[in-house]
Amino acid sequence: MGLFIPTYFAPIAQYAAICQSETILFEWEDNFQKQTYRNRCYVYGANGKLSLSIPVKHQPTSGRKKTKDTLIENDFPWQQQHFKSLQAAYRSSPYFEFFEDDLHKLFTKKYTYLQDINIDTHLFVTDILQVSSAYQKTTSYEPDPQVRDYRNLAIAKKGVAIEMDTYVQMFDDKYGFIPNLSILDLLFMEGANALTFLEKIQVS
Repeated sequence: MGLFIPTYFAPIAQYAAICQSETILFEWEDNFQKQTYRNRCYVYGANGKLSLSIPVKHQPTSGRKKTKDTLIENDFPWQQQHFKSLQAAYRSSPYFEFFEDDLHKLFTKKYTYLQDINIDTHLFVTDILQVSSAYQKTTSYEPDPQVRDYRNLAIAKKGVAIEMDTYVQMFDDKYGFIPNLSILDLLFMEGANALTFLEKIQVS
């Protein structure tokens, strides 16, 4: 069993660990933290590494804010912007057209809570990879859980050093290979081969 934080189109390293875990346990009782993949992902844009960030807000309560209670700020069209950014970056990629329609549904669905879109992106990815979409939720926060703890894979600011093979990326002739981008980058470039790539990555 592996313990993970639900994130927005999680990075490749997280899906490597997910694909190598028999049972998925999602952290449901943690406090929201900035500078994580909880509400952002990184893709390969025409100018290099591009951040797509979901604007969030919190309930007007005192104390720490739990991720499961984090609201999405929908006062401006972030979904439209993200989808257009993905189209611009990956329109010419080998597999984008195969996933575009289903991807578009995620960006036209109305979301209130951050966790809801994070779970939907997880279901989107597991469907493409043809791996189990089943997961469990934690009922309390455990600093030292009795399962494999992969929650550090959600940290975006410092990053997690993961060794992985290279694959062809959209703009690697300009900026070189960028490791551990959003799983979307791997899916759009490798399609069905993505699962084989993920299974080779060693995640400690």
